[in-house]
Amino acid sequence: MIFLDHASTTPMSQTALAVYHETASRFYGNTASLHEGGYGASQIYEASKKAVAGALGADPSEVYFTGGGTEANDRAIRSLTAPYKGKDKHVITTKIEHPSVLSSVELLKENGFSVTFLDVDKDGRVPLSVVIEAIQEDTVLASIQHGNSEIGTIQDIKEISHICHAKGVLFHTDAVQTFGKVPIDVKELNVDALSVSAHKLYGPKGVGAVYIKEGVNWQELDYFTSPSHERGFRPGTANTPGIAAFAKAVLDCDPVKAEDELHRLREFFIKCLKARVPNAVIEGHNTSVCPHIAGFRLPGIEGQYIMLTLDRYGICVSTGSACQVAKQEASHVLSSIGKSEQESREFVRLSVGLSTSKEDLIRAVEVISTITKRTEEDSDAKKMARGRTQKQNSHHA
Repeated sequence: MIFLDHASTTPMSQTALAVYHETASRFYGNTASLHEGGYGASQIYEASKKAVAGALGADPSEVYFTGGGTEANDRAIRSLTAPYKGKDKHVITTKIEHPSVLSSVELLKENGFSVTFLDVDKDGRVPLSVVIEAIQEDTVLASIQHGNSEIGTIQDIKEISHICHAKGVLFHTDAVQTFGKVPIDVKELNVDALSVSAHKLYGPKGVGAVYIKEGVNWQELDYFTSPSHERGFRPGTANTPGIAAFAKAVLDCDPVKAEDELHRLREFFIKCLKARVPNAVIEGHNTSVCPHIAGFRLPGIEGQYIMLTLDRYGICVSTGSACQVAKQEASHVLSSIGKSEQESREFVRLSVGLSTSKEDLIRAVEVISTITKRTEEDSDAKKMARGRTQKQNSHHA
């Protein structure tokens, strides 16, 4: 199998897997327990928090572990807005956010918040002028993604956060797709909150984290029993093995090196694709883009057909984010950058990983080229058949 869907998930590294097994086998105590078993688990937990915080440029006290990226986004957004519940406040996000963010802000709307969904340009970038115009006197939070999970476009988070803070607006960013693949420093980005996930960088599924800047006001969510873990941020016993494996994956990661390697692979794929399929359309920003994501369209060919055909050849790609594909809907990201429904359904996302080889990409391009030629031949055959039918009808008339 050639796995080219690393934006949806990554294989768990052997070192992270070993740490998971070791922790689950030896340090299985509850981190909240006061006995020796609990103490051992809590030491692993605290060391893991320090590792993740270090990779973000944060203090360990500013990191809260979650059950994944979706929960990280949801809890960040709703915990930051909870102090303003029932006060008719305003929230800003974009039309191309991950479904987890869009779902969270829709829930805010149901609870009395007004929400502005920002437009983006044809490359998926949020114009700074649009952010400025959207901020109102009652705006309390803006949540704008770092890197898009479908077309890969990266936003100017540092500048956007500066605009928000100048108006007294809190700023959260979803960095699930970028953490581990590009250097991230929360102090440099100047964000109030940031979400990440373990399984996007060779860690286990079901583990994520939220950074919340020290001093930022947030409130426990009241839809569940009062959380006693993560300093009130979420309920449930800490997943110590998963958290330890997450930390190991983070410690093994070199974002600078990863960005360079993934970028070269992405550029190699695009070069090969354009050489074999000249009419292929690459979506997203040319330069400000996630180094591992290559979103493209083959005009006139359904993305799902391309994906399923590649799958028959043992090559895994997707037609968008896993959460979006599960609903079998046309990409909301593609429609937001001005594509028609048909063009949106043509979209294919190929995403590389550190284990991807150039041979893998060459093979994928070969199959894509075959699909294109076959489609063109079928189209020509249908045109010829229609032509013959028209001639026969004309003759009989």
